Amino acid sequence: MELKLINAAGAAAGTVDASADLFGREYNEALVHQVVTAYQANARSGNRAQKGRSDVQKSTKKPWRQKGTGRARAGMASSPLWRGGGKIFPNSPDENFSQKVNKKMYRAGMAAILSQLVREDRLTIIDSMTLEAPKTKLLAIKLKALGLENVLIITDSLDENLLLSSRNLPHVLVLEARHADPVNLVRFPKVIVTKAALKQFEEVLA
Repeated sequence: MELKLINAAGAAAGTVDASADLFGREYNEALVHQVVTAYQANARSGNRAQKGRSDVQKSTKKPWRQKGTGRARAGMASSPLWRGGGKIFPNSPDENFSQKVNKKMYRAGMAAILSQLVREDRLTIIDSMTLEAPKTKLLAIKLKALGLENVLIITDSLDENLLLSSRNLPHVLVLEARHADPVNLVRFPKVIVTKAALKQFEEVLA
């Protein structure tokens, strides 16, 4: 299949051949949801910890006698029913949130996302994306000329000037093709892919 190609000025520059398996696949919502959810879950560090009743520094003395006070029975102040007591099922710091996704499923999910971006006209193929100097203003002017504001830029190799220029733009992210992830592809309303990065996508995912 063929995708539209633009130059650095935003003008049409013909078309570029692309893999139909990667950019013409049917959208599988359940698979995309699974891939995105697994990617987010695998990014969790799982370092939260809560105290159980044995970890709370409370006296183990019985607060009052068992009968005759008119109050409910109480054994110790570290009871989970009391304020300041321990949790009944505390989270452990070594909790594992990871989810397994097969390579074939991940590639199919990424292909479904890229294909949907093409159908929704959210994916733009550009000849090249470089800057003469690491200045945020230069990148902002270039994106404004392209009519873009909230955008993900994917390149074949990370240009230092482009990376440094994008850091102060809150709605712009620059990634290499090998580091592109399903979460950012779904999150950004517009995605720019360089011609060289397109070939890398086909080598890795097709």
